[in-house]
Parts: sequence; C-alpha cells; structure tokens
Amino acid sequence: MARFTLPRDLYYGKGSLDVLKTIKGKKAIVVVGGGSLKRFGFLDKVCDNLKEAGMEVRLFEGVEPDPSVETVMKGAEAMREFEPDWIVSIGGGSPIDAAKAMWVFYEYPETSFEAIIQPFSFPELRKKAKFLAIPSTSGTATEVTAFSVITDYAKGIKYPLADFNITPDIAILDPELAETMPAKLTAHTGMDALTHAIEAYVSTMNSPFTDPLALKAISMVFEYLPDSYSGNMEAREQMHYAQCLAGMAFSNALLGIVHSMAHKTGAAFSTGHIPHGCANAMYLPFVIKYNAKDATAKKRYADIARFIGLQGSDDQLVCDLCNKIDEYNVKLNIPKNLKEFGINEDEFNQKLTSIAELAVGDACTGSNPRSITPSQMAELLKCCYYGTEVNF
Repeated sequence: MARFTLPRDLYYGKGSLDVLKTIKGKKAIVVVGGGSLKRFGFLDKVCDNLKEAGMEVRLFEGVEPDPSVETVMKGAEAMREFEPDWIVSIGGGSPIDAAKAMWVFYEYPETSFEAIIQPFSFPELRKKAKFLAIPSTSGTATEVTAFSVITDYAKGIKYPLADFNITPDIAILDPELAETMPAKLTAHTGMDALTHAIEAYVSTMNSPFTDPLALKAISMVFEYLPDSYSGNMEAREQMHYAQCLAGMAFSNALLGIVHSMAHKTGAAFSTGHIPHGCANAMYLPFVIKYNAKDATAKKRYADIARFIGLQGSDDQLVCDLCNKIDEYNVKLNIPKNLKEFGINEDEFNQKLTSIAELAVGDACTGSNPRSITPSQMAELLKCCYYGTEVNF
C-alpha cells in the first residue's frame, strides 16, 4: 500500500494572503526569518489579516538560513508559552522548515531531536495546533511537503526530517512575495525545484500520481526560469507554481542522492557554506550520469528529455539532458563544480570519506534509482569536485 498526501487547501494567485482573514482560531504564532518580509510590508499584512480573523498574534522572528536545532528548541519553547492553535510560517524554506520542527516539540516537549531523525517516526500532530505555510521563495516547496531540513552545526550535518504529519494543513502561494527575490536566490531556488522534480520522477517511489506533477514542473522550470532570473514577473509567478508542483511530486515520491550529497556537504567546509539549490545544480548532471547506468533510470531520464522536446536514442537523450542542465547553470552563473565554487581541495580530500559515508546514510539515498556504496559515493563526490567524467 502506498500513500499520497498534500495540504488540505492550497490558495494561489496575487492577493491570496487575504484568505488569512477567514481562518478560524484563537491564537496564531507567526514564524519568520529576516527583515525583508517586514520591509516589504508582507509580515504586517499577515499579522493584520490574522487579527482581522479574530486571533491574538505573536511573532517568532530571526530564524536563520539553514535553521539550527537550537533555534527549533527556542521556537518550541515560545509556542509552549503562548499556546497557539495555529502555527503560521512565512518566508523561504528555512523559517517554514524550522516551524515544522518546532511544531513537534511544542506538542511533544518530552521528545528529543534524535528521536525524530528516523524518517516517518514522528508522533501524531494536531493535538494543539494546525499549520499554515506561506512561501516567499520558489524552490523548496516546503509549504506542501512532508519534509524539513534542520542543521546540527556542532556536527556540521543537515538532517532531512520526514513525516507526513508535518505536511501543512494550508498553503498560500501569493506570487507577489516571490517578486522580491534577488537574482542569485531566484537561480538557486529554481534549480532546487528542477532537482526535486527530476529526482521524484526517477525515484524508486514514483507513481502514476507523482509522475504528471514532476513532468509538468520540469517543463515549467525549463520554460520560465531564465526569464524569472532576468526579472520577468510573469515568469516568476509561473516559477512559484512550478516549484510547488515539484514539491507535491517529491513529497510523495521522495528524492535521491543529489539531495543526500547536498545535505552532507552544505555545512561541511570551513571555506564556505554551499547554498542548497546551488549544490543541487552542481551535482545534478553528475548524478544523472551515475544513475543512468541503471536501465530503468536511463529510460526515465530519456522520458524527461523527450517531454521537454529533445530527440534521439536513450543514451543521447541522457547526455543532452545533462548538457541542457549545464547550459542553464551557465546562464544562471552557477559554478560547474565544487573546486570552481571555492571549496579548499585539502579540506575536501580530508573530509571526503566521512562525507561519503554520511551521504550514503542520508534519508534520501534509499529511494535513489541506483544503489551506491560509500566508496562509490566518494568517487562521485570527486567527480563533483574536479568536474571529471562519471564512468563507473
């Protein structure tokens, strides 16, 4: 038996923040990151709309990029003090991911972070609160997914938490929020969305319900991302929807080793944090070439290539798909490999074995279409560092 889970309601289109005026409840805590949403007036609008709905509102501000375990625990403590019946999070993936994890420790203060690292091990939620997510970026799709990524900085590891319990009850996709994204963030989040959709389509957990969502998202990203990056707001609106479709797909089909590698390298190097979407964009062509050694995966990559208008044999289509992704990375000013990104070579080689082992153990590895050992993962990471061909 399989499962397909999405939010109960999804509101989209310009002005859709106004649906907050209709939400029924007594108290709402609003979880948010930095000050940009406040500067652009969106945070005030969210709070004012919730107050118009008759709710008492409290803010939890300052969630950092790649939220930490410590921030999650502080937020949960604030929730236990305030006792909201709605958790509302607005922003990029970080505040929404953090709020999802806070939700668990709000309702179950006796549990530990280690207890929920195992995928699909969460206790039953909605005993105290429901969850509403409002994305301001167009990539993570955390507003419709069963995932949250939290970083343990002491260990230098990102943990992808997974459980259908943390799929939001309501998602609001107002494209006006995405209009404020800077170009680099637009590029990284857009390639994150593309990776979500491609990995969902080739995942061992793909299904007739996730395939159409993944393919539509892929075609929309290839069509709209360059113009979105250039500042075309109509294209940016379409990207806001494309990333959500990708999220619906991967939340149910799961992901693969592009994400395993991104999770375990993002915070690993002292020479610089690697933004998640940037890491995915760099690794994706290398992983496609690795996975395509599996016949089933090769056919599905070829299906993707045909869906976006490419022609040729399956082998040629896999190659052309990788070339197309490389071309987009060039257009979006994304480095081709980790060495070009600026990761120190000595530190990379020193940490390679450990990172490879952690990546193989990542929650996303299990649904990758081709199995991988720690030694193979180390070789693949070397290809991603030096930009060398994947021939194993």
